[in-house]
Parts: sequence; C-alpha cells; structure tokens
Amino acid sequence: MTSSSGNTLDDEDTLKILIATDIHLGYLEKDAIRGNDTYVTFDEILKHAKQNDVDFILLGGDLFHDNKPSRKSLHNCIELLRKYCMGDKPITFEILSDQAVNFSTSKFPWVNYQDENLNISIPVFSVHGNHDDPTGADGLCALDVLSCAGLVNHFGRSRSVEKVEVSPVLLQKGSTRIAMYGIGSIPDERLYRMFLNNQVTMLRPREDESSWFNLLVVHQNRSKHGATNYIPEQFLDDFLDLVVWGHEHECRIDPERNEQRLFYITQPGSSVVTSLSPGEAVKKHIGLLRVKGRKMNLEKIPLQTVRQFFIQDVVLRDHLNLFNPDHPKVTQKIEAFCQEKVEEMLDEAERDRLGNPQMPEKPLIRLRHSCGPPLLHQVDYTGGFEAFNVMRFNQKFVDRLANPKDVVHFVRHRECKDAKDEENINFDELLSRASAEVMQLRVEDLVKQYFATAEKNMQLSLLTEQGMGKAVQEFVDKEERDAIEELINYQLEKTQHHLKERRVEAVEEKIDEEIRRFRDSKMNTVEEDEEVKEAISRAKAHRTQEDRDSVAGDLDISEEADVAMDSDDGFPAPPPARGRGRGRASSARGASSRGASRRGRGAGIPSEPRPAGRGRAQKTALASPTKNRSIMDAFQAVSQRPSRGTAPKSYTEQIDIDDDSDEDVSFAKPSRPTQRTSAMASTSRSSQSQSQSYKGVFFEDDDEDEPDPFKSSTSSSRRGQR
Repeated sequence: MTSSSGNTLDDEDTLKILIATDIHLGYLEKDAIRGNDTYVTFDEILKHAKQNDVDFILLGGDLFHDNKPSRKSLHNCIELLRKYCMGDKPITFEILSDQAVNFSTSKFPWVNYQDENLNISIPVFSVHGNHDDPTGADGLCALDVLSCAGLVNHFGRSRSVEKVEVSPVLLQKGSTRIAMYGIGSIPDERLYRMFLNNQVTMLRPREDESSWFNLLVVHQNRSKHGATNYIPEQFLDDFLDLVVWGHEHECRIDPERNEQRLFYITQPGSSVVTSLSPGEAVKKHIGLLRVKGRKMNLEKIPLQTVRQFFIQDVVLRDHLNLFNPDHPKVTQKIEAFCQEKVEEMLDEAERDRLGNPQMPEKPLIRLRHSCGPPLLHQVDYTGGFEAFNVMRFNQKFVDRLANPKDVVHFVRHRECKDAKDEENINFDELLSRASAEVMQLRVEDLVKQYFATAEKNMQLSLLTEQGMGKAVQEFVDKEERDAIEELINYQLEKTQHHLKERRVEAVEEKIDEEIRRFRDSKMNTVEEDEEVKEAISRAKAHRTQEDRDSVAGDLDISEEADVAMDSDDGFPAPPPARGRGRGRASSARGASSRGASRRGRGAGIPSEPRPAGRGRAQKTALASPTKNRSIMDAFQAVSQRPSRGTAPKSYTEQIDIDDDSDEDVSFAKPSRPTQRTSAMASTSRSSQSQSQSYKGVFFEDDDEDEPDPFKSSTSSSRRGQR
C-alpha cells in the first residue's frame, strides 16, 4: 500500500487511524513563552485528523500533563475536541464486541458516536497514562471526565492489582477487522510481576482468529530503568501485529520488528518537549495508520508547531589546546566559547524556521555534558577550570531563547569509586537543584538507591523500599502530604498486631528478628500494594477532613471578629481598647470548644479563664500549620505524635498579642487526633494466560524471504504457523 493521502486504496475496506501519544496538555501553561505550546500542537494534531478524513483517533496516554489538570487545560481540550471531532460526517466502521465490557468503567458504557444525544464525526479512543492515571477513592481520572462528556472513549483500564485481563475492542470496516487491545498505565514493577506470574491474559475473538489484525496500545517504560522497572518486549503475546508504545518521549515512529515475537512496534513519542534530554531533540511526528485486511502501512506526519530544540555536548577537557587552566583569562575564554556554541545553534534554528510560519520563534537550546550522569545536562569543567557566572551568561539570550534560565549548567565530577558501599547520595544538593535538572528524576528510584547505599543502621525495619518509594511519590507528585505519615502509622499498627498474635518474647533481639521476618514476607507481594493503597486512602480521607475543618475554622474566626465574648466565669468584659495593635484575645474563650487550634475543637481541653479584648484578631496566629510541608517534616511529624493506642498529650502555646493592653493570651493546643478510618476491598483472583499457538500476518511484499508491511505490491507473502 502506498502512503499517498490520495491513495485509491482508501476505500470501504481500509481503516485509517491517526496515532499520537504523550500530548501533555497543560505542560508549563503558566510560562509566558511556552505556556500555549501544548494546545497549539494538539490543535495541529486534530487538524491533521480532519484533513486526512481518518476513521478515528488513537491516543497512547498522557493526554494531560497533570493528574489534576487546571480549568484552562480542561477548557482548551474540550474546546478543540468539540471543534474537530463533532459533526455530521458518518461513521463508516462498527463495533462488534461487547461495549459494556470494553467501557465498563464508564457511566455510559457504549462508544460515543452511538449516543443518540451526540453527533460525533471523528471518535477518539484513548488509554490513560501515568500522568493522568485514575486516583482517589472513586478511581477517577481526567479522561473519565471527557468520557462522561461524550468526547473520548476511555478503554484499557484494569481495576485489579493481581491480574490483568484485556478484552479487545473489535472493529470492522468492510472486510477489514481489527482487534484493538489497550493497557493503561500500571506501575511497571507490578505489571512486570504479573507478566512473570502469568497473570496477564489477552482474550482473542472466538471466530476466525487468523482474520483479525491485532493492535495493542500500551503506556509503560520500554527502556530499562531498573531490574523490574520496565516491560520487556518479549513479555507481549506473539499473535500481535502492531504495538503502539506510549510513555517514551523519543520519536521512533518507524515500525521496528521484534525478531523473537515477530510483531512490529511504533513509538510516536511526545508532541511537546518536556525535558532537555537528547531523546526530546528528535523531530516530532504523528502517524497515519492504514489497515486493509491483514496488511498495514504507516505514514509519518511531521509536526510543524513543535518548538525547536537543540542540544550539544561540551567537555572542556577535550579542548585543552584552546584553554589553559592556568591562564589568568581562561574563564572569559570559556564563556566566549560557550556563547559561540549557542550562537551557532541559534543560526541553525533560524535556517530551519525559514518557510515555516507555524513554528514558534524562540527555540530551546541546551549545552550538556556528554559522558556524565544521565540526569544532568551541563558543561563539564573538570580539570582545574573555573565556572563563569551562569546567570549573567543566560541573560545574554533572554530575548532570543524560550529557556533563558537553564541554557548551560556547570559541574565538576569526582572520580568514580570502585567500592559500591562507598557511594553516597547528597540529597541536600539534589533537592536544591533547579527543577529542569531533575525533570526525569524518579522518586522510587531515589528511595531504592538511597537504601542500597545507606549504612546498616540506616536501613528500614518496618517499611519496605517499594512501599516507602510509592508513599514519597504520592507526597511529591500528587501532593498527598500525609501519605508518608499514614504509611508509617499503618505499618506500625500492623506490626504491633502481628507481634501480639505471635506472642513474641519481650526480648529486643527476638522482637527485631520477628519484625524483619514480617517485613520480608510482604516484599513484592499483593499485600504490600494493598497496604500502600490503604495508607494513601487514609491520607486522602484525612486531607478531606482537614479541609472541612479549615473552612469551618475560618468561619468561626470571622464570626467572632466583631463580637466581644464574656469569659466562662462571668467576668465582665473590659471596655474596648483601641490601639495600634492587630491582636484580639476574643479567640481564646476559656473552656469553649472553639480553641486556638483548629485540630483542638471539641477536645474539651480546659484553659484558664481570662477576659476578652476588642482588638482585631490576627488570623495568622490562629491558622492551622502550613500545608506545604517538606518530606522531612512528614517524617518528623510521626515521631512527634503519640501512637494510636495512647491518649494525646496537650501542651500550651504562648501567643503574644500586639495590642495596647499588653496582655498575653495563651491557647491550649492539643495534638491532632490520629485515629482515622478507611475501607478498601480487594479481590484475590488468579488465572493462567492463554497460550497462543497461531502466528500469521499477511503483508504485501515483493520479497518472500523478508516480509515488509510498508512496501506496496500486488502479491502477498505468508508467514507460516509458529
């Protein structure tokens, strides 16, 4: 099949599918220069779909960059989908599978173009990614909002943490039939374990299996980031014909053949640069897939609205003929050298932009170190060189670049040590780096690496590295500020209960040994995943309750602001005193249930009776602690609080009121209640994956020895049964 858009083979038997992944709507939307990049490119993608008269659009996850997209992101997405995907154009394919199974998580379990209340011209099918994955007690994500609005068909979602059973969406247009499988983002370690345990099953059509073109959309790590932190291609079933791989941002859209499984993989990559890494510098494309019978063809469509990105390696030790570390003006020479490199890339960007008015004017440019750590993009000045002023250097290009704050970064590398136990991680330095330098940093990898190199007395005893990594990830990525604290408290409860049941002898060595045994028994099991989910559910429930208390507290304070309160013992209130102060003592009302701390309401903690003043209350003194806590604050909060089995201790906090009366008002502030409830049910099931014995995909090819599905021919070759 040829790749011309005017192909005569685009007939009633040819399904045309526009393929894109990782659009990341809302990325840097508050940036003055790059804020609209994702929306402009998404507009271009949908425009290509309409111009090429595709049957439907297939997205590979991460439509949104944030798990909780802003109103602007949702508004722009809905606006563009309504603009390009709604209309009177008839749908020329039909769905043969049980839609109640394919879209079981939707309140409207049928494809949107069959809804009598909607007029859809281009259906959109999408799996969720790791950025817009389902979260919360109801397990909802942004795609569910679009699905409920009738704009997107969300499929490929699995609720079980023990097994994955993928039921395909069966499509037919004329004589062409496609079985479209989808696997939304699942934590790589969990999915890896399920594959190893044969807990991933891909169902096949009952009738005439050999006549279906089998297409899989997956959103997982393809490149290896750890022992189990990716999905090997060999794990996938060999009856597949084409795999659309999302999550990886490097554009490798040309189909690559897996010689072991004999299927093809296309990796469209992201449509926006989200990290200044070499993989993002590859030209961005989307794909136009044509399927007719068992034959396929993929046409690359370059995106014209993507901001240019140039990256170059600079290692000063490789230029000793130009720079002498002992020269008094070597720093000025290095700065001039780097400026020359940037100017060269700016000239190249200007040449590439000629004739393309859609391309953004200001490019992205990065000078990076060629052989240093993969997370850093920098100029290596190891070898006695001194770094110049980076901020002053960046200011030279503030009107010409889209990233003037992080054009270049210097680092001096230490010599590598042979002994692994001598390696150390400087977390203070790591956390102080700019966000662009740790754009691709994985929290769970950091936690694992830390405990792999930590001293013996710093190792975890109650928690597992995986559980702690997930809790820290929730803390960082999704702002669940109580995730770490709740995980520790929950594990402490479970361990105490286990020790009581085992009736362990009250000897420190035996208790420690039993705790380690209990901890090791849960590592890499379903029970570990359930405990983490339970702790996160508790954190969410606690956050919701805190928000309600916060609103109620603000209302209480505002009601009291203009009212003089009498003390509990009947002392008359002094006459109002007007002064330069901002404080008011009326917020402390003796033994009233409304105390100075929001968390102390209803605790019944008495305080000394004292008269109430008439000055204006200072709300900042009464507000609850700040919500923007650091990771270390989360750990310290646990150690400062009593266990769940003990009564909370109260303490008083002296607050000085800036008023003419010069009176001191003390407030009783009890510890926050730690007993919370949460419920979560998890079903335990096990199954064996179906063995697939038949293998045969028919492609048009002139060469019978090496079938290539992307060449046109009047004859076709057969792959035999494998």
